Amino acid sequence: MSMLQEFKSFAMKGNVMDLAVGVIIGAAFGKIVDSVVNDLIMPLVGRVTGGLDFSNYFVALKDIPAGTPLTLDAVKKAGVPVFAYGNFITIVLYFIILAWIIFIMVKWINKLKAEAPEAPAAEPEDVKLLREIRDALKK
Repeated sequence: MSMLQEFKSFAMKGNVMDLAVGVIIGAAFGKIVDSVVNDLIMPLVGRVTGGLDFSNYFVALKDIPAGTPLTLDAVKKAGVPVFAYGNFITIVLYFIILAWIIFIMVKWINKLKAEAPEAPAAEPEDVKLLREIRDALKK
């Protein structure tokens, strides 16, 4: 079998197609969750913590040129290497919030799935015929 035929059979398997659809939906879902975190939750976290913004917490590993604003972006643009621990803290908080939102959503979806009653399985045709024969013999 040629490599092209092997690839075609691999790509057309159900699992690969399901994965592709999952990745596409996941990307779109990621934007929704990103908006929830950035536009709804992080402003509340900032309000509760008194406007605390970890993203500008850093340690300059070299002298900062005079006149450079003491923000992470400005110091990086000035070419100063920095140990940006505040940005790391922000990303970790973002991950924790994102993981919590996804956990709640999956839990909610699983609850909706559990509530749907399953339809009873259809009785096989041979069982129906055997019952009819039995009933006819009883008469």
